Amino acid sequence: MTAAPEEYLVPGTGISFNSLPKVSLHDHLDGGLRPATIIELADALSLELPAGDEFELGEWFEDSADSGSLTSYLATFDVTIAVMQTREGLIRVAREFVNDLTADGVIYGEVRWAPEQHLTKGLTLDEVVEAVQEGIELGTDDARNDGHSIRVGQLVTAMRHADRGLEIAELAVRHRDRGVVGFDIAGAELGFPASRQLEAFDYLAQHYFPVTVHAGEADGLESIRGALFHGRALRLGHGVRIAEDIEIERQDDENTYVTLGLLSQWVKDREIALELSPSSNLQTGAIAAWGDELADHPFDLLYQLGFQVTVNTDNRLMSNTTISRELALLTDAFGYDLSDIEVFQLNAAAATFLPLEDREDLADAIAEGFDEA
Repeated sequence: MTAAPEEYLVPGTGISFNSLPKVSLHDHLDGGLRPATIIELADALSLELPAGDEFELGEWFEDSADSGSLTSYLATFDVTIAVMQTREGLIRVAREFVNDLTADGVIYGEVRWAPEQHLTKGLTLDEVVEAVQEGIELGTDDARNDGHSIRVGQLVTAMRHADRGLEIAELAVRHRDRGVVGFDIAGAELGFPASRQLEAFDYLAQHYFPVTVHAGEADGLESIRGALFHGRALRLGHGVRIAEDIEIERQDDENTYVTLGLLSQWVKDREIALELSPSSNLQTGAIAAWGDELADHPFDLLYQLGFQVTVNTDNRLMSNTTISRELALLTDAFGYDLSDIEVFQLNAAAATFLPLEDREDLADAIAEGFDEA
């Protein structure tokens, strides 16, 4: 049973953000569990949790993640990953993940997760990918039975501090016709550049397999350069610190005058999508150089300059959020209207790892949904 998400209204209208068709590009499977599910799965595995009540547990995740440090933020995943070690647990988590996306009006999503972190109970890499795919398909069936339509693809992720990149890249390609649509590297960014996984990225390029790379969150411009040069990334996971390569020369009441560096100009001109996650970026300190409020986030600067910005949750559990909530927060901070919200969804649709024709169909569905709103 899917809990009804909190509803958010577009200011000045009776339109619900929740009802608008949306695309989710950056959403971690192990960051999207329901607290009640964690408790049930932990009980079956005799695991001790930091809180036994679902509301208290949800608050614990949000409070623990709100640290200003990506390293501390990532520590909360020890709990969620621990309950995702069995086939049954993976199927349930993936199914509910899709159920919750559907309830938030998402019509296409890409879910990223690291199979190498789910092997402690004896499952193989292929078995965990198959279990997650089974859960995804059950979730899409649930949506269809309820009169909704959603499509979800897996982004198989390698942990950047580990040495299994090539093995995980091979796993992703092996399942490319069975639900896996792309590859990612995640985990501690600072000190673990994309070049460490060069063998994996070479393999993926040789097999024409799309890549997104976490970069520009806990590390700066060099990390982004590495994602583009070594990783051949088609999108940047977060990428918010690309704004460090933008020099603000002066501002007046109506305009901001800037100079773009070579790297930021390249990202803009090539329309390399930025998978921005506003609430998460605040929690991890990714935007500390600009401030500590959502209104300080360089999201609007990047949008106004024509970068391919998209809106994401990163981890719905840790940030206690949904895409609808993120859109509402951005609208409140920057005064966006319905046309801006549509642009963000069309940007995301264009950046998906779907075939061109499917991306065009997705864009049409978004445009139709906004026209009918």
